[in-house]
Amino acid sequence: MKQLIESMAKALVDKPEDVVVAEVEGEKTTVFELRVAQTDLGKVIGKQGKTARAMRTILSASGTKIGKRCVLEILE
Repeated sequence: MKQLIESMAKALVDKPEDVVVAEVEGEKTTVFELRVAQTDLGKVIGKQGKTARAMRTILSASGTKIGKRCVLEILE
């Protein structure tokens, strides 16, 4: 899951070396914290949040398959 988010983000940004994904495990929920360069933040979020919403949808579908709830947080 972590690699999935990382590869999606790296494909979107200008500075792929600045992409960092942290995983915080809970009992039933896993939170993935995505950090990108300040200049690439808009590219990851997209117009009206559509890109971020699409990434969250893919993550949610993948999490459902393994029986966990997955949440994506995009941090500045």
